[in-house]
Amino acid sequence: MVNYRLLILILFMTFSFFANTKAEYKNIFYDFKINSINDEEIDLAIYKNKTILLVNVASKCGFTKQYADLQNLYDNYKEKGLVVIGVPSNQFGSQEPGSNDEIKDFCEANFGINFPMTSKYNVKGADAHPIYLWAKENFGNSAVPKWNFHKILINKDGKIEDTYGSITNPMSGKIVKKIEEIL
Repeated sequence: MVNYRLLILILFMTFSFFANTKAEYKNIFYDFKINSINDEEIDLAIYKNKTILLVNVASKCGFTKQYADLQNLYDNYKEKGLVVIGVPSNQFGSQEPGSNDEIKDFCEANFGINFPMTSKYNVKGADAHPIYLWAKENFGNSAVPKWNFHKILINKDGKIEDTYGSITNPMSGKIVKKIEEIL
């Protein structure tokens, strides 16, 4: 009987560590600014009441082909209020070594990307862009990219709804279903 109680306690504690806590947001996504790939400041308040899929991207990654599905997702749902934002980062295997102009040219020529892209930023660690520090503070470690093409889904309230690892394709049923729920 003691082993049974101990097992239940261990299971309860294990699952409580995986649960996403509801943060007391001091700021929301729309309170931030970020530079575009053209180095112009974007006040994210322009996306207020939109659903955002924030994705750190790289041009020389095994997941780079996800650009095509990010564009498809954007094309399919932009009229309903979805905005995909690509954030180039060179933090994972140095797979985004190019300049902003080179990244932009690559994305447009190879994938026809027309969703918003930012300048190249760090997305993890102490020098990460403030949006990524905010994401970690409010949603925990699951919001910290582990590799390129990590996805953070932000709801219309400007709060994190969910996160998805690099392996999860942007057009996967899991992501599409959640986007359709919150649009």
